[in-house]
Amino acid sequence: MELQYHLLARLEHDFDHVIETCEALIGHVEHMPPKGWILGGIPFDIAWLRHALLDFWYQDGQDGRATRNYIGLIAADSTLLAYVADINHAKQTFAATLAEIRQDAPSLLPEIKAVLPFRHPTLHDHLRGQGLARLHLKQCWRHLPVADAPLSRVRLAWYTSGRSIKRLSVRDAERRLMEMDTESPHIRIQLRHLADIPDSEPLAQVQTQAPVMRANLFFREALADGRMRRAMNLPLPLFIPSEDGRLPSHNTPKATPPSTRTRAQRADTKLEDTPFLPSLRVYRYR
Repeated sequence: MELQYHLLARLEHDFDHVIETCEALIGHVEHMPPKGWILGGIPFDIAWLRHALLDFWYQDGQDGRATRNYIGLIAADSTLLAYVADINHAKQTFAATLAEIRQDAPSLLPEIKAVLPFRHPTLHDHLRGQGLARLHLKQCWRHLPVADAPLSRVRLAWYTSGRSIKRLSVRDAERRLMEMDTESPHIRIQLRHLADIPDSEPLAQVQTQAPVMRANLFFREALADGRMRRAMNLPLPLFIPSEDGRLPSHNTPKATPPSTRTRAQRADTKLEDTPFLPSLRVYRYR
């Protein structure tokens, strides 16, 4: 019990520091507004930035695995970049403490999501006024993206073909099916299919990932390692080093991702086209 109290106290302190560093950046921007661009023609202003930095909430009906995006570009001088670095360091500390709690005291998680907002009256008022329920922990700790160096241009594009693939053994798949309703005909059929293949055959569990905005960054000068470009995901506004306050050249993609796959499926894909165990999103290798 003492360990739980210690971990909770640390996380409360870390959460306070995340909020304080975000508020410090917002206060700086109020006095020295940078140039910014927001996807979808939305005007860049302090209200939008505050919402992007402090949106830590689940909305009604939100998938717990999904996060909301705030896509934009912000020209940042060295002072603003220092505020961004403070925020990211605070978020990194918060995430590390949270990882300890997940490992050593996972029963604290529901309490954390309900209690932390009450430490900040302005956040709690927002929480209550918007009809929101609890903290979205991933939205608390995800970092603000920062370009490594000044850019000549940025190319933005939706990436809709992402998926994660996890290898499963036949026994793992069988165990997961057995945890379902084994009286259901479709589960019994899948168990029979599984019994027909060798125990040594590897299987693949596929999770389709939500569309993400990908940014290709083109540097004005080569980095120390010789790179002239870099790709990164942009769940939050990208802060770009710019002492002259100007944004680099950039394109303007559509505000919403395309409804269909934008890349042709690879001809050398290693998985079969149809799922072998649909209830688990499990495929056989070709």
